[in-house]
Amino acid sequence: MDTLQAIVLAIIEGLTEFLPVSSTGHMIIASSFFGIAGDDFTKLFTIVIQLGTIMSVVVLYFKRFFQSMDFYYKLFVAFLPAVFLGLLLSDFIDSLLENPITVAVSLIIGGFILLKVDDWFGDGELTEISYLTALKIGFFQCLAMIPGVSRSGASIVGGMSQKLSRTVAAEFSFFLAIPTMLGATVKKSYDYYEAGFQLSSEQVNLLIIGNVVGFIVALIAIKFFIDYLSKNGFKIFGYYRIIAGVAVLLIHFFIQELTVI
Repeated sequence: MDTLQAIVLAIIEGLTEFLPVSSTGHMIIASSFFGIAGDDFTKLFTIVIQLGTIMSVVVLYFKRFFQSMDFYYKLFVAFLPAVFLGLLLSDFIDSLLENPITVAVSLIIGGFILLKVDDWFGDGELTEISYLTALKIGFFQCLAMIPGVSRSGASIVGGMSQKLSRTVAAEFSFFLAIPTMLGATVKKSYDYYEAGFQLSSEQVNLLIIGNVVGFIVALIAIKFFIDYLSKNGFKIFGYYRIIAGVAVLLIHFFIQELTVI
């Protein structure tokens, strides 16, 4: 991975992490395009730069983190399903991370769901999240273990299915991203450490660049998303996912045909 590739991947991470379009799916597509998807450092990079996007949530919602302990207990409850299923399905998930076809199919299916989600649930009226609702949102979030299924999209839809307003569901999804992404970063980093993987000084610099770029871009993306979502809903993201998924399939099979020829 070179510096330009690191910057492009970080921009993609910052733009897509909190939008319902799947940051992991876009990162797999981009890294496959660069020809570095199978590289161990690329896999580590795509996880570690999530720290930068986490910080964007902390900065934007700084005052919200000084709430009662009840807020943190609910986050913990919502985080638990990802812990158990993540540990249980870790190897299976890793086997999917280099497959653009999985991403494309997930993008398309998720796109059709987003086209209908506003009709199904509308903009709910509830602004308080119960412990049971938090747990259900946590299970919805686990759908994003399949590459191409957006973590934010799955958890927001999960919140809306419990009659939460779009804005409340989206903000809880942002908060839930912090323990979820931090946990994934720590686990993946430890796995690489246990396997004897060592970072060069150049790779450390790329991680720093990736986190800084991801942080800045995510700040902008979150502000845009909350404003747009509260006024317009999900349909534009649904159309985007379908178009992107079809494009990935066409490109993949076109390249396969050229390889055969």
